[in-house]
Amino acid sequence: MVRTGRRVACALSGGVDSAVAALLLSRRGYQVTGVFMKNWDSLDEHGVCSADRDCEDAYKVCKVLDIPFHQVSYVKEYWNQVFSDFLSEYEKGRTPNPDIVCNKHIKFHSFFHYAMDSLGADAIATGHYARTSQEDEEVFLQKYQKRPEGLFRDRFEVRNAVRLLQGADRVKDQTFFLSQVSQDALRRTIFPLGSLTKTFVKKLAAENGLHHVLQKKESMGICFIGKRNFESFILEYLQPRPGKFISIEDGSVLGTHKGWFLFTLGQRAKIGGLKDPWFVVEKDALTGDIFVAPGRDHPALYRDLLRTNRVHWLAEEPPAPLVRDKMMECNFRIRHQMALGDRAAPPGQRGVGWGAGTAGSNPGLCPPPRSTPSLGGGHGRRPRWPQSRTMALSAPPHAAPPGPRAPGGPDPRPVLPAPGIGG
Repeated sequence: MVRTGRRVACALSGGVDSAVAALLLSRRGYQVTGVFMKNWDSLDEHGVCSADRDCEDAYKVCKVLDIPFHQVSYVKEYWNQVFSDFLSEYEKGRTPNPDIVCNKHIKFHSFFHYAMDSLGADAIATGHYARTSQEDEEVFLQKYQKRPEGLFRDRFEVRNAVRLLQGADRVKDQTFFLSQVSQDALRRTIFPLGSLTKTFVKKLAAENGLHHVLQKKESMGICFIGKRNFESFILEYLQPRPGKFISIEDGSVLGTHKGWFLFTLGQRAKIGGLKDPWFVVEKDALTGDIFVAPGRDHPALYRDLLRTNRVHWLAEEPPAPLVRDKMMECNFRIRHQMALGDRAAPPGQRGVGWGAGTAGSNPGLCPPPRSTPSLGGGHGRRPRWPQSRTMALSAPPHAAPPGPRAPGGPDPRPVLPAPGIGG
């Protein structure tokens, strides 16, 4: 039975996850509209645009589920807000994460406002493996609130902030990529797969005639690069800046490279003719030289302090313990699926933090919030630098709501509060 007034715009990528998300929403009786976003124009090695294939698969999903289908193009927005930022960050020697930026600007801003303003939707949904602190009915009760913009937006009082929670499937959990989503969008978003495992999602697809997406190979890596060589792709847009690999131990030249911006601090440097692994310690933007150290445990690869710029709090305000005590225990990660812990201080990649008291190793300590907060403390040495402009800290842990348990799916209750991120 269709629930009158419960209109949901579900983002469809042409893959199995978003297809099953739309399936589950339809089963709940919502008026679902499938929306495919074209964000990048590219041809594969056969001259076929992969986005056109994905769009066709998304359209077939809507036909199987008997729901309306819409297609929107955000190619211009993606280029200006995601890809240009990606190139700019690399040119400065940093290592951005375009998936996080895409979610922030495209899926949970451009698509969100399209769904609300053009489609008249009450909520949006995606196929991310994540959850929030709201039940579905609470999402539909949310009303849009016009709030002040600008530097002091975080000072605006937010009552009953919606929290982003890790998905039940710890391997597939995607809260890392959602860490810069706005509170406005989070309040009106449903994640139908949050309490399910990937195995169970595939089972649902097989049982409901979605075989064409079930057979597709899962997309991995940066979408606009695809199967192409990363270095070759970047050098299509950035001017090569050759330099030397220099040993930090004796200053000897070990080899050459095509651009210092192609390497991340802490990354293994592929130097021809060397049997043992060497890792990037520092980069000189003026000379183009990259300083490297032998082995994974070289002292030069470690730091005791990390500084970051202004932190993005998902709840839009710093957690009370941080304000009160001027420091806060937190765990963090700098890569999707990386174990939570305190032993990777990354200058150059985006890092995401989770509240203390959650699973993970020894927590680090966060000093007072400011425009460039530092992260230090904890126990032991801080590993290699994959250098980042952002570091995330999260609100303190809160008990996650029990949420529905899918037949055959895992118990979703033991979830962790998810992140805030510096932006």
